[in-house]
Amino acid sequence: MANEKYLLNDVDFLEIRNRNETRVIKIMKQVMETPPYYKPSEKDLFDIYALSLNSLPARYAQQGTIVLRDPVRDKEIEDSVRKAFAIVVENPKQ
Repeated sequence: MANEKYLLNDVDFLEIRNRNETRVIKIMKQVMETPPYYKPSEKDLFDIYALSLNSLPARYAQQGTIVLRDPVRDKEIEDSVRKAFAIVVENPKQ
């Protein structure tokens, strides 16, 4: 059964996702694979992910939706991710 927080009258909203989520994760991986090879903790990764997504416009879509164009360019996502990495490196959680 789906997470009850995402159910309304037996309609499951869990499959509606922000399209930038997977794009941010992909760019985070690319950034981590380039010098200086920063190895963030799990908490730091969550912070970087959330900061990156919060700085980008939301792009929600349901599963199977055809997207003709994406107004958020990969360069914007990379800039957002790099900025989030810098913030987290300067303000690590203990």
